[in-house]
Amino acid sequence: MGARVLMGLNPRDLRRALKRMGIQMEDLNAVSVNIELDDGSRLYVESPQVMIVRAKGQPPMIYVIGDIKRVEAVEEAPEAPAISEEDVRLVAEQAGVSLEEARKALEEAGGDIASAILKLQEAKS
Repeated sequence: MGARVLMGLNPRDLRRALKRMGIQMEDLNAVSVNIELDDGSRLYVESPQVMIVRAKGQPPMIYVIGDIKRVEAVEEAPEAPAISEEDVRLVAEQAGVSLEEARKALEEAGGDIASAILKLQEAKS
């Protein structure tokens, strides 16, 4: 990372002063930092300067320095249910339709075999 001057102090002098006070600092070679927020968005810091600071009797503190970008939450499309070839063949056989029609009915029924067969049989009537 190289030496950076913080508040006019040489990093080595700063570490010595902190060590005398019982505080330890550790630099991390982080590539990026992501912080997920409760609203689904996240904060992203690219090429951050990251330090862990440990003081006696205190929980560790993490300092992240860098340009922060807010990334809004993106709603993910629900995954299509996995439909096996065996299910497609079963629906096609039971409903007396082509494999393509059976697959389409299964997809529309969310993979529910019974619903797909009923739907196809009703459509035939």
